[in-house]
Amino acid sequence: MSGDATDEPFILILYYSRTGATREMALQAARGVALAGMTARIRTVPPVSPVTEQTAPGIPDEGHLYCEADDLRDCAGLLLGSPTRFGNMAAPLKYFIDSTSSLWLSGALTDKPAAVFTSTSSLHGGQESTLLSMMLPLLHHGMVLAGLPYGERGLLTTTGGGTPYGASHWAGAEGRRAVDETEAELCRALGRRIAILARQLLERS
Repeated sequence: MSGDATDEPFILILYYSRTGATREMALQAARGVALAGMTARIRTVPPVSPVTEQTAPGIPDEGHLYCEADDLRDCAGLLLGSPTRFGNMAAPLKYFIDSTSSLWLSGALTDKPAAVFTSTSSLHGGQESTLLSMMLPLLHHGMVLAGLPYGERGLLTTTGGGTPYGASHWAGAEGRRAVDETEAELCRALGRRIAILARQLLERS
């Protein structure tokens, strides 16, 4: 599901995760991308250290590779995921996005489709505001934002996460509630939608 070939279009799935829930959502979104016949490239970002002398290794000890500017520049579409932090995206993801001014100046992401996803510890812990916070820099980059249409039946039946603004997950107070099947299907639907939109845009270019 995750590939790094530069000669074929790919959807970048960029996320930050502390307890693993957002990572699982990223994997489900990648399945949706694959179902639409495209390649998913999954990337993460390093944590932000309160110790200014500390630096993150160039390659993480485990898990997905850290995102680089080239991953964003070369992608055909983007799915951006973060846990909620006081109704906003997590600082490590915001820190990375704040470093993408060169891509903004060159218009590298203009007209590419994008979507967002999040995980929260409570049902009303800021899912929608977090999703909206992630949309703002993508709008500044000129990306074309897509949510989840109500044709996705899971939006009407979910007892956990799921919003028209993007996929979401309710992780529970201890962060131990697993992504349920409805939440997973909405993640797959979001990945599939971005892949389809990216392919359509590529065919018209």
